[in-house]
Amino acid sequence: MIFETHAHYEGQKYEEDRGVLLCSFPEKGIGHVLNISFDVNSAKKSISLAEEYSFFSAAVGIHPHYAKDVEENYIEQLEALSKHEKVVAIGEIGLDFHYDYSPRDVQRKRFHEQLELVRKIGLPVIIHNREADAEVFDILKDARVHGIMHCFSGDVSLAKKYIDLGYYIGIGGIVTYKNAPILKEVVKEIPLEYLVVETDAPYLAPVPHRGKRCDSTMLSHIVSEIANLKEISIEEVEEKTWNNACKIFGLNL
Repeated sequence: MIFETHAHYEGQKYEEDRGVLLCSFPEKGIGHVLNISFDVNSAKKSISLAEEYSFFSAAVGIHPHYAKDVEENYIEQLEALSKHEKVVAIGEIGLDFHYDYSPRDVQRKRFHEQLELVRKIGLPVIIHNREADAEVFDILKDARVHGIMHCFSGDVSLAKKYIDLGYYIGIGGIVTYKNAPILKEVVKEIPLEYLVVETDAPYLAPVPHRGKRCDSTMLSHIVSEIANLKEISIEEVEEKTWNNACKIFGLNL
């Protein structure tokens, strides 16, 4: 079975077939799913999914795109939501200097505020980083928290630095793309004990589904590519990435 560490099934792209799709996961080899939040509203929806499906957990947090839109007491709201038994992480949080949907100073403020919450409650964190490598690393270096570097896009050297800080490296559909030699090298060089698999569904569908709506059943292509790059069996990738995810989130599955 495969542990999906990053998906967004609460969104509009799954409105028409969400129930049928999610119910099909166990028979298709998807053993557990972590549904990730963008804001307080999606956090509540993620928790609802985790309540409905026994093989779901939830993460709650404010994505940098929505940093400018939070209510004044959003940290108190997140803290209350984090106490739910199905919430296992804070995320996704971080910096996005590609789109800059929220001003960078606001992104930074929300990032620091949520990291403070992470330290307070002790949950792992799901980190979003786009075109902000140096700043995100500097912030996390001093943050004294741990978790997953979602959709990792750095090189082997950066991956090793994050591992030293207590992070796991999230490998998604991009690893199947021909134009991703740096990420393929990361997979080759970083021990499997520090990798987890994810889709970011509905985004970033792997080859041969690139450009389509993504879902967790496509994780098999990501697992297969990792196995090929590391010259090991698919079963070993599934087992070790499952164990890694369970360790991160403190789950006994």
